[in-house]
Amino acid sequence: MTDTVRVWRHIQQRYNLIGSKCTNCGRVFFPPRVICPDCRRKGNIEDIKFSGKGKIYTYSIVRSPSSDFKMEAPYAVAIIELEEGAKLTAQLVDTDIDNINIGDPVEMVFRKISEDGPDGVISYGYKFKVVK
Repeated sequence: MTDTVRVWRHIQQRYNLIGSKCTNCGRVFFPPRVICPDCRRKGNIEDIKFSGKGKIYTYSIVRSPSSDFKMEAPYAVAIIELEEGAKLTAQLVDTDIDNINIGDPVEMVFRKISEDGPDGVISYGYKFKVVK
């Protein structure tokens, strides 16, 4: 039950890439924050909807995953630097894992993240694909 509640609580972040921006120093963050970790200001934070476009900052190929992701291996996980400056971690999909380069342009796509049993809740969220 707790996992279902967590999924619904984070639905804006998963479906819209909603982060936050400090109106004092201009830094942007994902996931959203209530206090800016740089200038330590509270109350100067506003929501920002990211474009979903960015570039690969760094990446790793997962060849020995946990049991939950055995069927997907091998797969790539990357730190994505969004156009707006925030960084986030996401799986790369629809991409040849042998042809990934740091700096490749990417865009967000929606994909299935997990399924809680055959009759359970299906969680969807963001992943990224390389666009050339």
